[in-house]
Amino acid sequence: MELFAEQALLPDGWRRNVRISVSPDGCFESIVPDARISADAERKAIVVPSQLSLHSHAFQRGMAGLAESRQNPADTFWTWRRLMYQLAHRISPEQMQDIASYLYMEMLTAGYTQVAEFHYLHHAPGGATYGQVAEMSLRVGEAARAVGIGLTLLPTLYERGGFDGRPLQEAQERFATTPELIGRIISETRSAWAGKPLLSVGLGLHSLRAVDLETASDLLSVQTGPVHIHVAEQQKEVEECVAFVGARPVEYLLSQTDVDERWCLVHATHLSASEVAGMARSGAVAGLCPITEANLGDGLFPLAPYVNDGGRFGIGSDSNVLISPWEELRTLEYGQRLFTQTRCAALPAEALGSTGGWLYRQALDGGRRACGLESWGLVARARADLCVLDEDQLPLPYLQDDAVLDAAIFGSRQPPVKDVLCGGQWRVRDGRHLNHDAVTAAFRRTVRTLLDL
Repeated sequence: MELFAEQALLPDGWRRNVRISVSPDGCFESIVPDARISADAERKAIVVPSQLSLHSHAFQRGMAGLAESRQNPADTFWTWRRLMYQLAHRISPEQMQDIASYLYMEMLTAGYTQVAEFHYLHHAPGGATYGQVAEMSLRVGEAARAVGIGLTLLPTLYERGGFDGRPLQEAQERFATTPELIGRIISETRSAWAGKPLLSVGLGLHSLRAVDLETASDLLSVQTGPVHIHVAEQQKEVEECVAFVGARPVEYLLSQTDVDERWCLVHATHLSASEVAGMARSGAVAGLCPITEANLGDGLFPLAPYVNDGGRFGIGSDSNVLISPWEELRTLEYGQRLFTQTRCAALPAEALGSTGGWLYRQALDGGRRACGLESWGLVARARADLCVLDEDQLPLPYLQDDAVLDAAIFGSRQPPVKDVLCGGQWRVRDGRHLNHDAVTAAFRRTVRTLLDL
């Protein structure tokens, strides 16, 4: 396959008249700027690397928009969590697959071609293990395979109900695991996915309140690939961590575990100055989920000091209440503007230039690292993933270079995506997934059953 882009975002910047060749194994064979167009090449106007969602809970797509009614005068994350548990208690493996398929189709249509799935819904209602212990993980993988998105599955350890070691609640029994069980799920999943290049496996630790780092140490020592953990998302978590272990969450994590570049610290919303500096030094990626963090009232990540310390970050769709990498980046930047009362607030202190271009590139790099991918973007031998932008969805015509990304992030009413290539195959054409109708029909049937309509 050969494409010809009038302008394309390459690792060294925007280039014109770029010939993009894709090999039969689904990787880029060559990327040649300033090229002549060949007779059989498909011509595109604007091509950019596709984004990565480094944090997703696919099943929560089944409750999008249903948690916006105040449950009490002090409605918080913790009241939202009770509603989420009610949904998690009901979903069957087949329904899990239908919901994940629809979500992943939406992600592709919005411009994501890789997702890290933080997966802790392992068991049957009541907590019984399925006959195939990795049943729910394999269903998620089948959903990704069917719609054609790259997946980094993170089977997630969930041991206890709090820092004090209390047992899990009845509503959490489907999540309950041990390090040994997570090891089995990872092993079975990797074996089943051998030879499937879009599917890979890492490890999730739900949170410091739900995982004993001492009991998880053997699991961490033998597992390869990325490691993700929720940390310091809520002030209540910070207070309980200080009360029980005498340290703040990120402070405690950095002191007890060898956090390095394969780690992704999700949310990390409430940090002290020393935690910001320590997290940046570790090489870990901050997994920021601005839409979900705003929806849940989590707070604002201290982005300015973190990036000034050299910290890396990527974006995640998390609760999947709204699917758009463009909106995630806009929400991230606007939150910082409101907090600092300045404009172009995400850029490092002395940096000049495009805010959208900088955000987009940072999210690409952080997302690649957090998903455990060696290379990403329009570069030879990387997996052939890209987005063709829809000029008609941009607020102005004739845009060039980073003005394209500024306009796409800050001036477009919907994801300005026309075509999406993943693994060397077109998954989205003219803004529509190639299997849209069948995936949508299955999703609608599942939602009707779950909501008793």
